[in-house]
Amino acid sequence: MNCTACSHHSCRSNKLCAATSADLPSLQESYQQPETQELIQSAAKLVDDGLAGQLSRLEELTRFSLDRGYAKVGLAYCYGMEKEARQVVEHLRTRGVRATGVSCTVGGMPQSSVNLKSSKPGVSCNPLTQAAQLQAEGVDLAVTFGLCLGHDIVFTRAFPGDQTTLVVKDRVHKHNPLAALATELPS
Repeated sequence: MNCTACSHHSCRSNKLCAATSADLPSLQESYQQPETQELIQSAAKLVDDGLAGQLSRLEELTRFSLDRGYAKVGLAYCYGMEKEARQVVEHLRTRGVRATGVSCTVGGMPQSSVNLKSSKPGVSCNPLTQAAQLQAEGVDLAVTFGLCLGHDIVFTRAFPGDQTTLVVKDRVHKHNPLAALATELPS
């Protein structure tokens, strides 16, 4: 299945696509679960009633956190974006969301202890400790913020709770990966 190559788009008019191989009745049942419904309904509040395209991702995060009643939101951030991470934590706090941030260098682990093939000196990014620290602090929602590709995957595998992404790292395009479509890829 490759939806990007589809010209029919029957799924957009509530019709089953012939290429669909998922167990839709089972998935439909999963949507009926109260925990899933609560998340879906909170997400709908961000786009329904004319709000789609009206809120920044940061404001969506703020409203979603308040609506869900998260006791504490944790930012797992890249140390290279610490100034911005500090601003996000402050933004959340001033709007009534308890928030904290944990740098990727938490624990001060040397490169060689994290990457067994590295001989570089200095401290390593440490997504496993970021996840463990946020879990230890009782974070209900973990937000990745500029973590390196790969480190973000390690983090998401390790953190057991709800997660979302606020910023993905793209140093070339000022953290806007879609800008590459205009400059690097053929049309």
